[in-house]
Amino acid sequence: MNQELHTVLPELAHQSELLIAMFDQHDILRYANPAFQEVFAVRLDGSMSWSAMVFESYTTQRGVAIKTDNIEQWIASAYSRRGKLPFRAFESDLTDGRWIWMTETVQENGWMMCIASDITHLRQDGRELRQARDQALRAAQTDMLTSISNRRHISQIIQQAIQDMHQKSMSLHVALFDLDHFKNVNDSFGHAAGDLVLISFSRRLQACTRRDDACGRLGGEEFILCLPQLTTAQAVQVVERLLEDVRHDMALPDMPDFRYTTSAGLVQLRAGETLEQVIDRADHALYQAKEHGRNRLVWLD
Repeated sequence: MNQELHTVLPELAHQSELLIAMFDQHDILRYANPAFQEVFAVRLDGSMSWSAMVFESYTTQRGVAIKTDNIEQWIASAYSRRGKLPFRAFESDLTDGRWIWMTETVQENGWMMCIASDITHLRQDGRELRQARDQALRAAQTDMLTSISNRRHISQIIQQAIQDMHQKSMSLHVALFDLDHFKNVNDSFGHAAGDLVLISFSRRLQACTRRDDACGRLGGEEFILCLPQLTTAQAVQVVERLLEDVRHDMALPDMPDFRYTTSAGLVQLRAGETLEQVIDRADHALYQAKEHGRNRLVWLD
């Protein structure tokens, strides 16, 4: 019976008019049935990430109808919500005029199954109201400047991660970042330049995350990163790599010689610790990083 299911299920998925895709824990596309392939620009060679798929679909006018002049900003905003819940469902418009209901189911090992069904034929009573509600929810979760999670949303995500850690005894590291001498950037080059630096840093911060991780802007030039299920050595490596990446960041294209740095404080969640307590310890580590000359990471046990 089980052997028959292993044969029948893939065949049914292949024949289905539902859009079916599987992404691994690194958000690399591993499977897409013909219906999904027809809608999106996909490669099934193990090299295409979800963000690359969205970008290529956008440039070729396929897949989801994305109304934006800044696709990188759109991807950053979408990625801040993607895979953060075991199950998520939402409506989307396709470039071919269809209307779909997309579901995302995430296993504990990080693999995600995406299934979309065509709901164009359904009555659209209240659709505009639902879309307005969804847009308002996304806006409430997103930092307007950087498009990553805002303070409220990232706090909710970390709070859930803390609950999971206490229930499943998994590790959780939290890092705080503060851009060094950021006031000087605003004073010397103007707030528009300062905004570009914040946006550039947020892109690099998000680029270093896995789908299970989460990052957000707490306010001003302060950011936070949540790293579940890593050893301390692995978490340190992630943060150190980010700091090195930032040192070479050409955040101001009109000023190619401009460089900036960031300081970081990293801690591991302790048993029974609250969100406020872990952030307070991370902030203490960050303070030490700044006291010892900035442009560095301090890890506190």
